[in-house]
Amino acid sequence: MKAAVFHGPGQPMTIENIEIEKPKRNEVLVRTRVSGLCHSDLHFIEGKYPTPVPAVLGHEAAGVVEAVGEDVTHVKPGDHVVTCLSVFCGHCEYCVTGHQTICSNTAVKMPPGVARRLRWKGEHLNQYLNLSTFAEQMLVHENAVVKIREDMPLDLAALLGCGVLTGYGSVVHSAQLEPGTTVAVLGCGGVGLSTIHAAHLAGAARIIAIDIDPAKLEMAKIFGATDGMDAKDPDMAAKIIEMTQGGVHYAFECIGLKSTTEASFAMLRPRGLSTIVGMIPLGTKIELHGFDFLRERRIQGTMMGSNHFRLDIPRLVEFHMQGRMKLDQLVSNRLKLEQINDGFSALQRGGIARNVIVFD
Repeated sequence: MKAAVFHGPGQPMTIENIEIEKPKRNEVLVRTRVSGLCHSDLHFIEGKYPTPVPAVLGHEAAGVVEAVGEDVTHVKPGDHVVTCLSVFCGHCEYCVTGHQTICSNTAVKMPPGVARRLRWKGEHLNQYLNLSTFAEQMLVHENAVVKIREDMPLDLAALLGCGVLTGYGSVVHSAQLEPGTTVAVLGCGGVGLSTIHAAHLAGAARIIAIDIDPAKLEMAKIFGATDGMDAKDPDMAAKIIEMTQGGVHYAFECIGLKSTTEASFAMLRPRGLSTIVGMIPLGTKIELHGFDFLRERRIQGTMMGSNHFRLDIPRLVEFHMQGRMKLDQLVSNRLKLEQINDGFSALQRGGIARNVIVFD
C-alpha cells in the first residue's frame, strides 16, 4: 500500500510502498478514506516533539473496516469508523474513573516505537500515536475506533477524530462551560474554531476570538465568535478585562505558546478558568503572577479535550446531520496523498482551517 513516510524534522515526507500486518487479537484493519492534516502532526514535523523515525504520521481519519481480528466486538467489515489517538484499555485506574484520554495501559496505548504493525523495505516502520493515518490502510486496536452512521460524509467525519473532538471536549468536559458566560479563545486554527463553535453550542453569551490573522478572525464569526482581537496587541489582556468588565470566565489557549498561555491566565476574572489546549513545546516554562491565585484564578491542561470519543463522536455526527454544526466550513482544501508536503507548508503559512487528504 502507499503511505507518506516521515524521515525526520526538516525533511519532506516521501510516498512509498509499505507493508502492513494482518489484524491480530483485538485489532482492526481499516481502509483509510480521509485523513486531516493537524497542527499536532506539524509539531513533530518541525522537531518540537520527538518521535522515532522512519514513521508514518497522521492521527485524524475516517475509513471503512476491511477485516477484524479475534475477539473484536465493536465493529465488523464494512462499518464506517472514525479513528482516535485516545485509545483506551477500559480497565486501568484512569479508564475506570472516566479519564480514558490518559489511559496508562501500555499494552494498548503503546509508547512510540513499540508497535510492530508496519514494514518498509523489509525493516520495521514506526507507527505514530498507534494510528499512522497517512497511509491507504491502518491497523489499530479496536478501542481506537468508533462506528458511525454510514450516511455521514467521511471527509467531514475525519475532522471529528481530533480537531473538532478536542475543541468540543475542552469546552464540555475539561472546562464544563456554563451557559451565559464569557469566553476567550486564543488561536483560530482548526482546534480554535472548533472550540469557538462548541462554546457557542454550549450557550456562551460572549466569545472573543484572538488571532494574528484577520482572515481567521472573520472565519471565527461564522463559528460563533461575537468579538475579535489582534493577538499582537500588547494590551490584549487589559483590553479584554475592560470590555468584559472584569475578565472572562473561561479562556482556551489553542496554539501552544508561552506568551498566549500566560495571556490566557492574565485575562481571567476572579474564579476564571484557563484551559491549555495547545501543545506547548517541551522544555517551555510558563510564568504566572502569584497574586492571581489569591483571586482563585485557575489554569489546567487537557489531553484531547478529556474526551469520551465513543460517546462524543456519534453525538457530533448527529449534530452535523441535524444541521447544527459547520463542519463543511472547516475544510479548506481536499488534497491527494502526493500533495501532503504542500498541505503542511500551507498549514505553516496560516490562513486555513483544515486541509484533508482524500484517498482514491
